[in-house]
Amino acid sequence: MGVLTDLPGAYDYVLHEVDLPTRTVFARFDRAFAEGRELPGVEGDLRMFGRWAQLRLSLGLDGGHDYDERVLRLTRFVAEADLPWTAGDAEFLWSVAHRLMTWRHTNYAELYRIPLAVTRRLDYADRRRILEWTPNWFRQYHRPVWDALHEQLEEVLTEPPENGPAGMVRNVLWDCDDVALLLAERYGSRLAAPDVLPLLRHWNTARSSRPSARWLKTAATLLTPEAVALVREILTLVAAHREKRVTHRSDNDHEWTTTDFLHERTAVPVRGMVWTCALLDERWVVPLLGDVALTCGTGIGGSGANSRSEKLANAAVNILARRGGLETVAPLARLQVKVRKKTVLSNVARTLDAVAEAAGLSREQLLDRTVPDFGLAPDGVREERIGDYRVRLCADGPALRFVNPAGKTVKTAPQAIRRDPALAELKTTLKELRQALPAERFRLERALAEERIWRWRQVTEFFLDHPLTGLYARTLIWQILQGPAGIPVRTAGGWELVDPRGRRVQPNPDTPIMLWHPIRENAEDVRTWRDHLLDHGIRQPYKQAFREVYLLTPAEERTERFSNRFAGHVLRYGQAKALLNQRGWTDLSIGHWDYECGGDRGEAVKELSGWQARWGMNVVGDPEADGWGTASFCGSEQISFHRVGYGYREGVPLTEVPPLVLSEVLRDADLAVGVASVGLDERATGGHEDYWHSYGFGELTETARTRRDAFARLLPRLRIADRVELTDRFLRVRGDLRTYKIHLGSGNILMEPNDAYLCIVPSPTRETTSVFLPFEENGGTLSLILSKAFLLAADTTITDPSITRQLAA
Repeated sequence: MGVLTDLPGAYDYVLHEVDLPTRTVFARFDRAFAEGRELPGVEGDLRMFGRWAQLRLSLGLDGGHDYDERVLRLTRFVAEADLPWTAGDAEFLWSVAHRLMTWRHTNYAELYRIPLAVTRRLDYADRRRILEWTPNWFRQYHRPVWDALHEQLEEVLTEPPENGPAGMVRNVLWDCDDVALLLAERYGSRLAAPDVLPLLRHWNTARSSRPSARWLKTAATLLTPEAVALVREILTLVAAHREKRVTHRSDNDHEWTTTDFLHERTAVPVRGMVWTCALLDERWVVPLLGDVALTCGTGIGGSGANSRSEKLANAAVNILARRGGLETVAPLARLQVKVRKKTVLSNVARTLDAVAEAAGLSREQLLDRTVPDFGLAPDGVREERIGDYRVRLCADGPALRFVNPAGKTVKTAPQAIRRDPALAELKTTLKELRQALPAERFRLERALAEERIWRWRQVTEFFLDHPLTGLYARTLIWQILQGPAGIPVRTAGGWELVDPRGRRVQPNPDTPIMLWHPIRENAEDVRTWRDHLLDHGIRQPYKQAFREVYLLTPAEERTERFSNRFAGHVLRYGQAKALLNQRGWTDLSIGHWDYECGGDRGEAVKELSGWQARWGMNVVGDPEADGWGTASFCGSEQISFHRVGYGYREGVPLTEVPPLVLSEVLRDADLAVGVASVGLDERATGGHEDYWHSYGFGELTETARTRRDAFARLLPRLRIADRVELTDRFLRVRGDLRTYKIHLGSGNILMEPNDAYLCIVPSPTRETTSVFLPFEENGGTLSLILSKAFLLAADTTITDPSITRQLAA
């Protein structure tokens, strides 16, 4: 019988790697073997003969008995032959040997003779890649095989001394990713030094979730000043490292692509370096651990519900928890803003709670008190003299500004001070400042959504007087509990609240204060505040006065336990998921996998003020086009609400949900639709054309209606005011060539009189208008619509051929 027909059915997957030409060659070897000829006649077939010889070692399903002496001679001949083996050959041979071993083939020396011999002829990088998991697999699950072969495996995988320090480092770290390669090549001589190499080997034993006292004691005895310097440099390298796409190719030219960050074998010694930080009393330790946790805790591309390396993120958080103290709060607060992985977030929350409890505070109170000021003066500026120059670190920007001896401000660092260590330190502080600002913005918006209450003295001390947080807090509307509201203004007697009519009130230090929310106000008061922001040029860090309010509708009262308000939309899945993650939603993961178990359906989940919202999503699109992986598009479904801690029962009646919780959740959904809907695409295809038209030119959502209200206030202030007018859904622009209707929701354009569609793709080089906006930075939909309006109002000056061709059609 032939080697393929004798192979047990459980090995069918091996046969998938055997194509028709190979089967023909194997059949010739089978005939030669049956006729008593032990060696192939054609020398060019020797590599195929090696594969055939490995398959000939099969003893069937029973296994456990001795090999025929003729088979053993074949095996030894192949193992000793000097052939141009490839990595693909080695992978095939190891795969066959592993499968035969699991079926009670116990002559391990003969079973693995060919794979080991072939692997010895490859370079060390291929050896490590092919045997990546084999030693641990043997050690944990097939101990007799490990006992028989471990010396040969170690010899195959260990580079000789003549390969130098880089080889010594690779023997410990291997070279499974870019960071490991860099550590061997750039840091090899330092890591392989006699006073550091033992610690490197110790770092490579960091395989548990937390360091034991014994592990730390050993690390302390091995620690040297050079090792401390390496810990700082390498962890800085890891914090700056990002994933990359890697294309792999097999021997038969099959290609596949993976997204790689850190390999498991690299993550283990890096975790050992993180643990070693528990022994160091250096100023750089806490911020660096925060950077490592942030990089490793966020998902691919810096967002998403997963982590680049959950184990490293948690290791860094655990060491921060071990250190404790108020200095750990700022980096932990940054993690709360950016990280969406539940296990990491839970770890961060536990750590913050422990620090808060030690200080006798709640977690939010702790965050209030520990926002770093970065040495800024009350006006948000820190000035230092470096050489003949004054360097200003400005929170408003944020940026470094340089003042020369003549008093002139320049934007770039003068050549004379570029290498000064003091400037390097300021640049590091600027980086930390830029990371802290979005954390503070997010924290203030979360406080608005959660209706948090302070005492007035706490507001002035921790927010208004703070040089960093104050940049945002001083532009927000604060309200005395069940009383008047105003924007803070500093006077000789302290901070006061001033309303749009100029009325002032100075709350008592213990007066309860909260952030003003339009859901608690009447329409006239909201309009007054919106006009006030525009009249006085006040830009808020997020929408407060212009915040959309979503009240319960009759349709939602009829559905009772769920809202269909944002169901039925087709969204770009990756974009929607990223935005929801930024807004604090988790758990959404759908794709073209495991349809029977619901891989095509999922829920985004958000918790707010003791309530949990769930927004259903389903896969929309062609799995072939998506490669049967993560979906490109998703369809939105109903939103339901549940009390936290009450399990996964059906949603509660919407009438029981607090109006602000309902409003804030629906606002997130509206934002996701407004950013990720395919109705925003230029002429969407792929079966979404009808949806594109209905969304791109249909009724306005609450966000778009708020945008319309902003336009109503902005238009009289524009130099093109005589050429624009608002209708119910469009901004109508009169040009010299045509009249245009820009949809206030999508920004899509129709041209009168026949409603022909006009495609204008936003260009990064096209000039935009500089109109003051009270809540959206450049790049928002309101800014985009304004830019299109200014362009079309002067349509005779347009030179872009992609636009002029459409105007002339």
